[in-house]
Amino acid sequence: MSNESFAQRDPKTLEALIRAAAERMDAAGLFFGHGTDNALDEACWMASSVFGLEPDFDDAAVARTATEDERQRFETLLADRIQTRRPLAYLLGQAWFAGLPFTVNEDVLVPRSPLAELIVEGFAPWVEPERLERVLDVGTGSGCIAVATAYYWPDVKVDAVDISPDALALARRNAERHGVADRVEVIESDLLDALEGRRYDVILANPPYVPTASMDTLPREYRWEPRVGLEAGKDGLDLVRRLLDTAADHLEDDGVMIVEVGEAAEALENLLLERGIEFTWLEFEHGGDGVALIERKVLPGC
Repeated sequence: MSNESFAQRDPKTLEALIRAAAERMDAAGLFFGHGTDNALDEACWMASSVFGLEPDFDDAAVARTATEDERQRFETLLADRIQTRRPLAYLLGQAWFAGLPFTVNEDVLVPRSPLAELIVEGFAPWVEPERLERVLDVGTGSGCIAVATAYYWPDVKVDAVDISPDALALARRNAERHGVADRVEVIESDLLDALEGRRYDVILANPPYVPTASMDTLPREYRWEPRVGLEAGKDGLDLVRRLLDTAADHLEDDGVMIVEVGEAAEALENLLLERGIEFTWLEFEHGGDGVALIERKVLPGC
């Protein structure tokens, strides 16, 4: 498809704009992995922002004719996405997680974890939601996991830790945005180092897990994200090893650690089998894999 502007092509409806944008993004070879996994969904996300639509808008919402101003703003956003390869969330300054909007910037990874599904369900059946009191979010970044947990479970207190002061500042903003700052404590910590004496029902960990050798082969979109939030040594498990060695000291007796390792899933499985640590790979209705659940009783130190 040609690169002439939408104003020149003069599509009549919002739907025409969306479908033309998806075709152009596909033709440009963009990568989709920061909140969407295909061009049409990404174009719909653009449209919801520019045209003021609900995120789950229906066909009727896009049947109207776009104004000249709307078309120009949509074209500008699309051109930026294609030319820069920046994730759309960074261009908009916002991403969605567990049905909630979060402020994001290039100090943090774009939220995209399947853990959202577990949070909404209260970690059932692995934890009884009504008995949930304290949760730890390791490597909180934007704070999306911590904030969503506190938002959906009003009786739960959450500690959100990260090694990056810039990320922690953003996490605080998001906790305030959703009215949970009184129950989300933001703590600067290298993994669990600053948490002496604190124990949790659930430890959620979405640490860096990209092997060093894979970093230079990532799509350009990932290179806008902070490297410290992605890279984790030769096999992607440098930080996970530390968590396995120390998590038992910070879990209640019947507590669990849930750790997401993405492409390092095979390496994690091999590591756990070598150490004789029992685990469960979690399955998700809405997609996502590489998430392991480990009970405290099988961790080193118990």
